[in-house]
Amino acid sequence: MSVFEKRYHELGYKPVPVVLKPSIRVNTLRCSEPELFSRLAAKGVVLEKIPFAKNGYWVEKTPFSLGASIEYLRGYLTPQEAAAQLPVQVLDPKPGERVLDMAAAPGVKTSQICQWMQNKGELVAVEKNNRRLPGLKNNLERLGVSNCIAFNTDAGKLVEWTLTFDKILLDAPCMGNYVKEKDWFGKHSQKEFVRNNATQKELISAAITMLKPGGALVYSTCSLEPEEDELIIDWAVRKFKVRCVQTGLTIGNPGLTTVFDKRLSNEVQLCRRFWPSKTQTEGFFIAKLVKA
Repeated sequence: MSVFEKRYHELGYKPVPVVLKPSIRVNTLRCSEPELFSRLAAKGVVLEKIPFAKNGYWVEKTPFSLGASIEYLRGYLTPQEAAAQLPVQVLDPKPGERVLDMAAAPGVKTSQICQWMQNKGELVAVEKNNRRLPGLKNNLERLGVSNCIAFNTDAGKLVEWTLTFDKILLDAPCMGNYVKEKDWFGKHSQKEFVRNNATQKELISAAITMLKPGGALVYSTCSLEPEEDELIIDWAVRKFKVRCVQTGLTIGNPGLTTVFDKRLSNEVQLCRRFWPSKTQTEGFFIAKLVKA
C-alpha cells in the first residue's frame, strides 16, 4: 500500500478504481441544448443529462469521436469532466461583472465563465505558461468568447496592477489524483503537495487582495490531498477577512474538519470534497469564500 493510500484510509476513504463516463458541456454561446441534443441524436449519439451540472451531459453512446465532429469544430460543445464543470457553477458569474480566471489554460473553464456571463462584462484570464497560450486562444475563438482578455503572466503578480474583481476563479495548480493517471500512486511523492501548498497560499493571498469587498472567490483543485484543499481554506479564513460559504452543491462530501488529528475551522465543512468512487467523478475539491 502506497503512502497516499494509507493517508486516504486515515481520512476514512478506500481508493478503488473508477471508470469515468465521457462528458461534455453544451456551449450556449453557440447553440441551445435542445438544438445540440437533436443534431447529435440524429447521428446516433445518446446523451444523458448530468443532474448536478448545468449544461452538462454524459455521453452514453457515440458512433464517432465527438472531438472530431462538426459540432465540436463549430463550438457547440466542449469535452469537460463532470466535476470540472462545477467550480464555475459555484462561482455563478453574472453578465456585466468583472471576473478573473487565475489559471486559464486550456480555456475550458474560461469559456464556461463567459458562457455564464453571456459574453457581457469583462473576464481577465491569466496563464503563466506561454506554451499553453495558443491552445487557450484557439479554444476561446472556437467557443465564441468575445468578452475575455488574456495575459501571459504570473497570477500572483497581478496585485501590482491594483485591479479589483467582483468574482475570482482560482482553479489552483495541484498534483491531481489517481483516477485519470496510470500508476499515480507510484509516480508522486509528498514533496509535491508541500511545494504546491506554498504556491497555492501565494495565489489565494493574491486573489483575496484583488477581490472587491463582498466579492466571491472559488478555490478548486483536482487533488485529494488535504494540504492542497482544506488546509489551504483553513489557513485563509484564519488569516484574512473572508468567510467560507455554502457552495450550493449536493454532490460530494463536506470538507474535512479534522485532518490527521489537526482540528480545522468549522467553516471548512462548507466546502465540497469529491471522493471518486463516491461521486463517480474524478477527485475534486471546491470552496467558496466571500470577502468582508
